[in-house]
Formats: sequence, C-alpha cells, structure tokens
Amino acid sequence: MASARIWHVCDGSQQLERVESLSGTPRAIYRRNDQVVTFFPQSRIAIAEVRESLGLFPSLLKSSNSAIGDFYRLKAIGSDRIAGFDADVFQLVPTDGLRYGYRVWSEKKAGLIIQLQTLGLDGKVLEQAAFSELQLDAAVNANKLSRMGTTEGYRVLRPDLQKTAADAQGWALQKDVDGFKPMACYQRSAVSTAAGSAGGSQTTLQWMFSDGVATVSLFVEPYDRQRHAREGLTDMGGATHTLTHRIHDWWVTAVGEVPPATLHAFAQALERKK
Repeated sequence: MASARIWHVCDGSQQLERVESLSGTPRAIYRRNDQVVTFFPQSRIAIAEVRESLGLFPSLLKSSNSAIGDFYRLKAIGSDRIAGFDADVFQLVPTDGLRYGYRVWSEKKAGLIIQLQTLGLDGKVLEQAAFSELQLDAAVNANKLSRMGTTEGYRVLRPDLQKTAADAQGWALQKDVDGFKPMACYQRSAVSTAAGSAGGSQTTLQWMFSDGVATVSLFVEPYDRQRHAREGLTDMGGATHTLTHRIHDWWVTAVGEVPPATLHAFAQALERKK
C-alpha cells in the first residue's frame, strides 16, 4: 500500500505535475513536460533529468500508434462510482499469456482514469491504483505549481543521460517479443541519493519496449562478480517482476509489469553483436 498527493495542470501543450509521496521514504517528483526533478528532503538532494514521455497523464496508453487491438480485447463492464464521481468501467483482456489484463474506471465527463486494476493471468487483481479524493478543475495555477519545483537549498545531481540506439551499442534481439516495440534507448549513469555521495559511477544501457499498455526495460551493464551474484526471477510485489541474467561479460536486468514468461522471452532473445 502506498499513497501520494498529486497536482496536475495542463495549460495548452504544457503539462506541469507534482507527486508527493505520503508513505515510505519522503520524496516529491516535479515534472514540466519531459523535465523531471526528484526531491529527497532528508538528504537535501534533487535529481534533475529528462524523461521522454511515453504517454500523457494518467498514462495508461504508452503509445498512440501501436497495434493494441491485436493483443487486447476491449470489453464494457458497466458503470460504477469512485471518489464521488460516476465512471464507465472497461476491461482490457489480453489475447495471449505475455501481458496482463486491466480493469479501467473512466470518469464519465472528462474521461480521466480514476481507478485502474492490473489483472493476473488467472483474472485476480495483482495491483490497484485509485483516487481516494479528487478535484477536477481545481484552483491550481501553473505559476504556483512552477514555484513548487524550485531546487533552492538542494544539491542538484544531473545524471549523464545520452540517447542512443541498441545496435550502436552492440545489442539486438534475435526474435521480437510479440506486440512489444522499441520505444527508446539510453546510455545512463547511476546516481546515489545518500548524503555525502559523489553521485554517478556506473554506466548502464537502458532499452525500453512497450506494447502500447505494458512496458519492459532491459538494463545492460558490465558484469561485476561482487555485485552480480545471483541470476533468476524476483517478484517485486504487485504486477512487477525482475529477471537477472548473465551474457558473457555482461549483466542484464529485465524489469516490467508483465508475466515472468515475457521477461524470459526478452532475456533469451537478447544477444551481443560485437
């Protein structure tokens, strides 16, 4: 269980958003379009980075041009009431075992997703996100929200992030995983949020895929005997799984809100070209 307070403003083509964590480690994420700053108040560190948006708020659909209809069937369920708002209820039913299903509550007037359930292959709920309280057309203006993104008093870390292509880095898939298309590929350096940390020290390739709804990320880094001790699948809770796999001198971590079989398909298909 996790909770957060969200402010979101769309002014023409500009989107501003702040997500404040109310449980777990204190943090707040501020976004202006693709500019994202994550604040860690305990260490007084802010991480500023560019994230290429895979979808607009509330971002169920990650792409507008993917063949979602080839891998999901849309089924109307009925109507319901969530957080005081009337909603239409739909279900996205997967046509194979490589992706989960979704039950969606869409606010009748604005179309905003106000509740979302991720369903396992057996139809049971794996994960749920919902508004407990919601104000549409609230009195939040863009100028006020912009001031909430100031980094004054914080040490700002800027991860080295370079857009690249997987083949340029010597990686390819022997076989496509049905429905999943490459979305972006980055060479990135990790940063630490610990107080007194010097910041980034490890370069990792991140290759992102999506079927239009679900996403999978492949992280590739040099193999380190001390840090990379165990290959295998880890259940991160809810719908998220992680699969670690060694390929010669490289360590691959596949992460996604997908069934384990999907991560295994990616790991088996990934190969080193040079």
